[in-house]
Amino acid sequence: GMHETTQLVIRQLKKYVRPGMEVLDVGTGSGILSIAAIKLGARRALGTDLDPCSASAVAENKEANGISDRQFAMIIGNIIDTPSIQDRAGYDRYDIVTANILADVLEALTPVVIRHMKPGALYITSGILDEKEDCVRQAILRAGLEILEVNHQNEWVAITARKPL
Repeated sequence: GMHETTQLVIRQLKKYVRPGMEVLDVGTGSGILSIAAIKLGARRALGTDLDPCSASAVAENKEANGISDRQFAMIIGNIIDTPSIQDRAGYDRYDIVTANILADVLEALTPVVIRHMKPGALYITSGILDEKEDCVRQAILRAGLEILEVNHQNEWVAITARKPL
């Protein structure tokens, strides 16, 4: 089955995705969160990942799910510190950002990724172990986001936050 953090994020996507939304999926891996968002009605997803192997996994999963390149695009590289990737992703653009990655990465990502979010956009994060919850929570609040929900599954935590309007 799916990793618990994947399940936590998909549960939030089911709750919040509306038709026509644009989603940015940081650390997309196999692309499962982007694919879930599209199946739930998102118009477009952009996945980013550091691992070049991610691209072939994403291509395979897109094909298996009948998802086009127009619906789900992919960039290999680090959105946290690469301006060219930030520019390609686009600013003030996304309705939802998903990030199911390590807590330390979330701390670095959060202040950067808010520039890519529309006002009122949601930030759905997981990959967070219990003992890291507070650090990530602080990073989210420091970035000026408002925490809407904190969900737990065994030792894993997902935090859903919103960028102010």
